Amino acid sequence: MEKPRFRIIEHTADIGLVAYGSSLAEAFASAAYGLFSIIAELDNVREKEARTVDIREDGAEALLFEWLNQLIYIFNVESLLFRRFEITEFNRRRLRASCRGEKYDPARHRLKTDVKAATYHLLEVAEKKNRVQVIFDI
Repeated sequence: MEKPRFRIIEHTADIGLVAYGSSLAEAFASAAYGLFSIIAELDNVREKEARTVDIREDGAEALLFEWLNQLIYIFNVESLLFRRFEITEFNRRRLRASCRGEKYDPARHRLKTDVKAATYHLLEVAEKKNRVQVIFDI
C-alpha cells in the first residue's frame, strides 16, 4: 500500500495538515497538494496550465510558509486550481517549482473550504523525517 501524501489535522476553528515525502522537497509538494485538496475536489482538475513559483527565504519554515501562501495568492487572484507540483530546485533558502492545474470552473469543480492563509502557528519542518506540518486560517 502506498504511503499517504498527507493527513488532515483538526484544529479548533482552523484546519491543518501533516505532509510526507521521500525527501523534504516531496513533503513540500505533498503539503501543496494537501492544501488544494482542502480548497477543492481535485478529481476533475486537468493539468492544462503551468505556473512557476520561485521563492527565496531564510530557513525551511519560512520557505514552507511563503510557498503555501504564494499558492493561496495565485488561487485567489487567478482562480487557478493546482494538482501537480514538481519541485525543480530546493534547499533551505530556495524553492522553485512548476505547478500544474487549471482555472476554476464552477460547472466542473467543487470548492470545499475557503483557505485564507498558512500560519506560523504549530508550523513544523522535520527535515530528518521528510515531514512538514501547517495550520491554515479558514
